[in-house]
Amino acid sequence: MSTETTPIVEINGVSKRFGSFAAVDNVTLSIGQGEFFALLGPSGCGKTTLLRMLAGLELPTEGRLIIDGQDMSGVPANQRPVNMVFQSYAVFPHMSVLDNVGYGLKVSGVQRPEIRERAQEALALVKLGDFGQRMPDQLSGGQRQRVALARALVKRPKVLLLDEPLSALDAKLREQMRLELVNLQETVGITFVIVTHDQDEALSMASRIAVMEAGQVRQLAPPAELYEFPKTRFVADFIGSVNMFEGRVEAVEKDVIRLACPGLERPIEVEQTDTPPVGATAWAALRPEKIEISKEPPSDPTENATPGRIEEITYLGEVSIYHVRVSEALPLVKVAMANVDRVTRRPFTWEDEVYLSWTRQCGVVLDR
Repeated sequence: MSTETTPIVEINGVSKRFGSFAAVDNVTLSIGQGEFFALLGPSGCGKTTLLRMLAGLELPTEGRLIIDGQDMSGVPANQRPVNMVFQSYAVFPHMSVLDNVGYGLKVSGVQRPEIRERAQEALALVKLGDFGQRMPDQLSGGQRQRVALARALVKRPKVLLLDEPLSALDAKLREQMRLELVNLQETVGITFVIVTHDQDEALSMASRIAVMEAGQVRQLAPPAELYEFPKTRFVADFIGSVNMFEGRVEAVEKDVIRLACPGLERPIEVEQTDTPPVGATAWAALRPEKIEISKEPPSDPTENATPGRIEEITYLGEVSIYHVRVSEALPLVKVAMANVDRVTRRPFTWEDEVYLSWTRQCGVVLDR
């Protein structure tokens, strides 16, 4: 999905305070028509409060919310062109699946034949076309989640708001539902805004992600950009696993930064255009899968390299994480290696003396 679409949601300088506490602090961003957008961050960062303000369940202390060109000031929740899927599903246990899905239309005064037709269409969208007469207690967790989605979609909202919709599901089902949500969003073509604390969930589904901390958006970008080019240490650490080396900028030559780090024999070199000044304190962020591990030092003298000793190995099935001690002054360095061969043929083991190496293009230098 292109991010250069007509905005359907515009959030302009929005804050929400509870007493002296700012749950959301001067947030400005726009969400495109037909976009799958994620608000990502740890508990208490303000993402759910921001979603509830879009839904009309909370009112901004200051700022403006515009949805489909209309200022939402004074517009009650039930008159907004949005619908919300909650973490708890909130499926009525005493109603059939079909009646659950059609309930919102019934309250709105839609005639019974149209309710049945639209509810059946919504169930077909979420692959529950034959489940209309079942009761909620006859459904699995994933099926109840689909009922909640169908009930939200049946009113044909301009924007669908999803508050941690997959958190109650087991890992396998969560992975399956991610794919189904993406396919569903592409099918119906409406804007999805999802709140989640799960980085894998956001990376795998969203076209753009706003990473939030302490009520503010720290970075807004497509998933690959967030992962490969984080702007702050918080974003680098929150999105995936990362090794962080603190040091001082020793030199900048032709967009190559030399960062002298205590505990390393030689400076880390990183190639990037946005460079902090010489003498500044900065951090080199390096993803575990970007690091090569070998018994011999690298032959290319321009590569970053350091000797170390393997202290721990974590086996995760498809990959193994090697925890390597390069200096007593530094935390263990994590190196991710795909288990191409069976683990019985592991190329390295505990206490092995090894070399770690990576190219100048693999890391990113952050000054905050």
